[in-house]
Amino acid sequence: MDYALAYEKISSRLIASADGKDHWRGELSASALSTAVAVSALFLTNDTAHKELAENGLKWLAENQNKDGGWGDTIKSRSNLPTTLLVDAAFTLSGNISKYEKCLKGSSAYLSNKAGKSIEERIAGLYKIYGKDKTFVVPILVNLALAGKVSWEKIPLLPFEIAILPFTFYRMIGLPVVSYALPALISMGQVVHHKRNSKNILKTMARPFTLKKLGYIQPESGGYLEAIPLTAFVVMSLIPVYGCEHPVVIKGLRFLKDTVKKDGSWAIDSDLSQWLTTQAVQALAVSGKELKGAKEWIAGNQTKRRHKYTDSAFGAWGWSDLSGSVPDADDTSSALIALYNTENKGSLEAAKKGVKWLLDIQNGDGGFPTFCRGWTELPFDKSTADITAHALRALALWKGRTDQEARIEKALKRGLEYLRKTQDNDGSWSPLWFGNEQALGSSNKVYGTARVLAMYRDLKLTANTEAQKGMKYLLTSQDEDGGWGGAKGIQSSFEETALAVIGLAGYTGESLARTAFFRGAEYLTGRIIREDYEPAPIGLYFQSLWYFERLYPLVWGTAAMGEVLNAQAGS
Repeated sequence: MDYALAYEKISSRLIASADGKDHWRGELSASALSTAVAVSALFLTNDTAHKELAENGLKWLAENQNKDGGWGDTIKSRSNLPTTLLVDAAFTLSGNISKYEKCLKGSSAYLSNKAGKSIEERIAGLYKIYGKDKTFVVPILVNLALAGKVSWEKIPLLPFEIAILPFTFYRMIGLPVVSYALPALISMGQVVHHKRNSKNILKTMARPFTLKKLGYIQPESGGYLEAIPLTAFVVMSLIPVYGCEHPVVIKGLRFLKDTVKKDGSWAIDSDLSQWLTTQAVQALAVSGKELKGAKEWIAGNQTKRRHKYTDSAFGAWGWSDLSGSVPDADDTSSALIALYNTENKGSLEAAKKGVKWLLDIQNGDGGFPTFCRGWTELPFDKSTADITAHALRALALWKGRTDQEARIEKALKRGLEYLRKTQDNDGSWSPLWFGNEQALGSSNKVYGTARVLAMYRDLKLTANTEAQKGMKYLLTSQDEDGGWGGAKGIQSSFEETALAVIGLAGYTGESLARTAFFRGAEYLTGRIIREDYEPAPIGLYFQSLWYFERLYPLVWGTAAMGEVLNAQAGS
């Protein structure tokens, strides 16, 4: 196998994919869920210009209906109940049901088979999926109520009045709603209050104050979290109460118009530019390559002030350079690793602030959460193995270059203990934000384990008991074709194979690991030579919404093949 040729092909293609010469913007997959929610919001405006966008979205949905009559989150995803319910509501809100009679007949059959014929059974199915967390159940119910499919009386009154209180209050009372849910809490709380003719005086009095807060936390782009579904849910909730001329609605509709794809669909989010750029910089660095100006671009996106949306301290990074992105531990860790070899003074200072931010967010259990140090109960604040490993890699790199050495040492010990306790009996670790639809519980243990193994390698702990168990898990998870899927027996993907190869890169001194490593390299090389970079839906967004990203194969494939060349040279 010509690994050098494969590396040159994929790394050159990655560099050529850069946007603006100093960063990568990428392209997220179209999403049926995002498209459905955006379409519903646009139809509620009763505006001709918006109707044209909405009709284009319906056309895309009709063309991408699955054979079973339902819709999945991406065109490669299997059908699911939440997405199909939302698409069904979008067609209903179009007011032209006869035009899409075939689609609706198919969706009705799917919903009946999946959850039952009655709306009560379907609502019960939603609660079974999301449990006690109402941050996505209520938005779906509101969308269905606006389409006339659910009675407003079936939607609980939300405590939107608490949004006038400071952020610290939510944690103090143990409320299972975090700041990221505020836009939905405020907007949907108000429309339910309005539609149910609630006489609650406190809610009535709180309306103008919470509405003001909703406007205050709306980013310049108009998109909350740069997320199309969240922003569309806010817009559709405010229109029945305040009309289309409210400033939040105007900015939200502008965001929807700005983010529509050429084929008439919408993605789950605007882009992952910051995440992609930091990952690409790391990938190229494996073999000594770089994109000039990328590190400066990364440093320039560090938050400079306390975030008004999440109340997060300054000094961190989000997933995008766009205004709706918010700080998180995974992107901050990735930025710190990407900036490690910089000699630029500004970048060095940015990294030092990032280290402090990361140290401050570590949870009491020793693990690292995504967005906020908290109660470790919800996806937003609970510790997770992949992000913990990522944070430990970043902190270990910067240990001798900041004045935080003692704190870093303590954080590393606590983080390693967290990973020891959370390793599964089979040697694997489960991640939070990446998954595999075909795996048991959709958990992508290959991704999680590969990420943790890379940390043990960087910390020179590959002989550690947990690292050895994790390595053996990857060996037993390899498929017959030499690649990896989300677990043993699941179809191999480019991304999962690349990540597994990266994870095994520090273990090639052991014969079995070396054999598996180079088998994975052969799988990747074969696909690179064929120019088969087809992405797989391994990404997960809020509430387990699936997506895939066009650049993931290029980014992780470049890193993997760089490791292959290094291992070959060291033979």
